[in-house]
Amino acid sequence: MAFPHVSVLSLLVLSSFMVASAGNFYQDFDITWGDGRAKILNNGDLLTLNFDKASGSGFQSRNEYLFGKIDMQLKLVPGNSAGTVTAYYLSSKGSNWDEIDFEFLGNLSGDPYILHTNVFSQGKGNREQQFYLWFDPTADFHTYSILWNPQRIVFSVDGTPIREFKNMESKGVPFPKDQPMRIYSSLWNADDWATRGGVVKTDWSQAPFTASYRNFNANNACVRSTGSGTSSCNSNSASSNAWLSQELDSTSHDRLSWVQKNYMIYNYCSDTKRFPQGLPTECITS
Repeated sequence: MAFPHVSVLSLLVLSSFMVASAGNFYQDFDITWGDGRAKILNNGDLLTLNFDKASGSGFQSRNEYLFGKIDMQLKLVPGNSAGTVTAYYLSSKGSNWDEIDFEFLGNLSGDPYILHTNVFSQGKGNREQQFYLWFDPTADFHTYSILWNPQRIVFSVDGTPIREFKNMESKGVPFPKDQPMRIYSSLWNADDWATRGGVVKTDWSQAPFTASYRNFNANNACVRSTGSGTSSCNSNSASSNAWLSQELDSTSHDRLSWVQKNYMIYNYCSDTKRFPQGLPTECITS
């Protein structure tokens, strides 16, 4: 299978990865902090994060991924969630880290959540796009997906793409493609900035706050091999690795345009005051 726009180094790194398999929260994740506020329930099918005045909580994947289609269903903190942030993201380590972010910024009861997205490459971020959602994310579980392949990163909600970040290395824009990343999630207090720029503070009488997770799926992903035998993400079935070169079709482009026209509330590529010397290269390059 050909991998356009991928360096030889990327392919060498990729060759030390193997196709991921399905599991449950006991198998795939470690609770990393929270002093018992994070819990794995229902035989590993459900994970909950809790947050009170003393502490938030979080977890991370046991595996590291280099490219993948990562799905997770979340049900966010209900009611008055002002000041809270539920973060769900991929990240590598080090000072020149890569990162792909979903962050859900809580709000007063009846006001919409803000879905905050960002992409870091080689330690550089400042690529925020923010959206309202077209449903109540606290009433039920919804699927939040990251497609990350050598050509693009696509953020999707319930299968609807909301953002695409293309590989523009040929234009001098760094793209995450060489560093494996773990999946992280946390629920924590950010009332100094999360809700209306920090004007609305966390109402501790509503604590504990709870976010819930289920149906993690990384079947279409490449995982760092922990054994001596390694294999690439290639297989005998080309269709099983179609995600490695997947791009948006015309229907997906239409859905992306619909979301960005009706639900996008901030786009760094339109913020000329923030970039008085000129917009970032990826914003002006088709």
